[in-house]
Amino acid sequence: MLTQNSLHKIDKELTKYPVSENRSAIMAALRIAQEEHGWLSTELIAYVAEYIKIPPVQALEVATFYNMYNLKPTGKYKLMVCTNLPCALSGGVDAAQYIKQKLGVEFGETTKDGKFTLLESECMGACGYAPVLTVNNHKMCAHMDRAAIDKKLAELE
Repeated sequence: MLTQNSLHKIDKELTKYPVSENRSAIMAALRIAQEEHGWLSTELIAYVAEYIKIPPVQALEVATFYNMYNLKPTGKYKLMVCTNLPCALSGGVDAAQYIKQKLGVEFGETTKDGKFTLLESECMGACGYAPVLTVNNHKMCAHMDRAAIDKKLAELE
């Protein structure tokens, strides 16, 4: 289910932990699998768990707990907007509403062209830069007022 390159990356992660603690590599292993496939099916989660020799339920618990894992296909760009209290007080809810309007989707939906998936996020720990959003779990964007949102969406087009 994974290429040799991805399995090699997982093997490298496994070397960071004692053999008796293979489960410590599950977050990195799931990230690697997601990078290859774009999302994590239950079969892929089970495969990764078996590869690192942990019960599949332990891998599933991790994949369903953290919002960085995609449990269904997403658009090319996964936008996660923080609406927790500090961001909400600094425009996070307004930013989210604006993005919904611009893209024509609600939280948890993907645009018809498959380009954007919009999700609500828990705190990203960047309250001083609110409102914040992330693009594909890797790029954090700060001070996302309407002008910044327009600019970011234009860049991603």
